[in-house]
Amino acid sequence: MGSGDCGYIWQACDWPRWRFDWEALARPLAEVSHAHGRLEGRLADVGPALRAQVSLEALTADVVGSSAIEGLVLDVDTVRSSLARRLGVDIGALAPPDRLVEGVVDLVLDATENALSPLSRERLLAWHAALFPAGCGGRSRQQSGRWRDDACGPMQVVSGPIGRRRVHFEAPPAHRLETEIGSFLAWVNGAGREPALIQAGLGHLWFVTLHPFDEGNGRMARAIGDLLLARADGSPQRFYSLSAQIQRERNAYYEVLEHTQRRTLDVTAWLTWFLDALHSAVDEAHATLDTELTKARFWHHWATRSLNLSLNPRQMTWLNKLLDGFEGTLTSSTWATLAQCSRDTALRDINDLVARGVLRRSNAGGRSTSYALAEVPA
Repeated sequence: MGSGDCGYIWQACDWPRWRFDWEALARPLAEVSHAHGRLEGRLADVGPALRAQVSLEALTADVVGSSAIEGLVLDVDTVRSSLARRLGVDIGALAPPDRLVEGVVDLVLDATENALSPLSRERLLAWHAALFPAGCGGRSRQQSGRWRDDACGPMQVVSGPIGRRRVHFEAPPAHRLETEIGSFLAWVNGAGREPALIQAGLGHLWFVTLHPFDEGNGRMARAIGDLLLARADGSPQRFYSLSAQIQRERNAYYEVLEHTQRRTLDVTAWLTWFLDALHSAVDEAHATLDTELTKARFWHHWATRSLNLSLNPRQMTWLNKLLDGFEGTLTSSTWATLAQCSRDTALRDINDLVARGVLRRSNAGGRSTSYALAEVPA
């Protein structure tokens, strides 16, 4: 079978000899590199505490986003707390640890903090076992940390009801996995000729194509992409989340992967999409940095007035929520709901902050009165 008429790209006679149009990729590659350079420049001008906070937010978004792509909803506060413990970032009260979350965090931190370490079969299997700890979700140790065996038939990605199933993709047969994984790892650990960002896109696609596990292949592929991006950045700290951006473009992500799998080994379209998504992720990191700078300026301003020394936990929670961009209207009722207190207590908390000049009151009166953060001098 020739590379131009294959059913799936892994069936091509010259698999996996990737091809792409350098000229078509030059512009998106330059644009994302420029955006990333600007981000690094901005981060170089802030203190280590703020960089650590931006990194914490990026990693939290990465863990939550990568799981959400597969329909697994993780509690954001639990993920942030787990990461804060490992990174030594002070975020105040921590949520209780969760075994499933701890495993996913283990994977993400190993992929990024130890990006320069060789990727091996043992490391991949350990990552998979971390994703599916024994006893979570009814799994046994035999169902995680091992390659698929295709005992129930070919590995296929399908959708639709029984009787009208649509096959989106079929992976290489299990008997080829050892050889295929060996080739993949040799490429990952070798001296690649492609630009580092292109390598990240190819590594992501290559692993998804192999689909070596019964479950978790998407999250594993995105972790490998993060490892290669960390190598490209030359830093173990992450300041942007590609997985969170993929989650925002989930339908387009699956569509471009499916189309790529059924075409030739020219993967220009996939790499263009990957670089565009990466650019959007870096842009989002700029927005996150703006938010963190606003928060830092806010707390610095009020620290000089000893405000933060006299706030109760309800007030701290609500002020941080507002600084994070609370979507909705702050009223005494919404305050009481989130803080789990009476409306009278909520009103006392709010009036105290209004009197200090931290919050400003809207013109409306009665139960429709709303509040917002007062401007802080630049």
